[in-house]
Amino acid sequence: MHHFMGLAGPDFTQAIERWVGGPLPAGFSDARAEEDKRVLAEGLEEVAGAVAFVRGLPPDLPRAVASSSSSHWVRTHLRHLGLEDAIGGNIFSGREHVARGKPAPDIYRHAADAMGVAIERCAIIEDSPVGVRGALASGATVIGLVAGRHCLDGHADRLRDLGVQHIASSFDQVAALLG
Repeated sequence: MHHFMGLAGPDFTQAIERWVGGPLPAGFSDARAEEDKRVLAEGLEEVAGAVAFVRGLPPDLPRAVASSSSSHWVRTHLRHLGLEDAIGGNIFSGREHVARGKPAPDIYRHAADAMGVAIERCAIIEDSPVGVRGALASGATVIGLVAGRHCLDGHADRLRDLGVQHIASSFDQVAALLG
């Protein structure tokens, strides 16, 4: 998780190849495709409090998902969680909507522009080091979220070391930071 969290597509596979010092093992892509298919069918588990947090946002507050994943992946998981309507069409993919994905700030700036909101007025909730780098470079306020089971020991310190000033270990803390 420390090395690959937040990466997707070719960025993910290239990072693994650099880490192992060579090409991916035979069958890796097929096994990954099968796992992706399973996860899309079954859905991902909610990070505790995420659904209630999103549902509790003021109705007129612009919100988006700016992800390294494909729009299909994000939309499918939002549907599993019952949140597709809460985000609407504001789903942005670093693979589909910008030339440079995370850690570049482009996807965040694109999302803000598409919603007609100045990036400096945005709060970005990020849990991955790759995403944090791009979020900080975008000029937005960044909240480092360490609430998911995928956030291992020391994750808050890793995000702080990258420059995140606001760390939340729950969505209640995110809500308090947004005040």
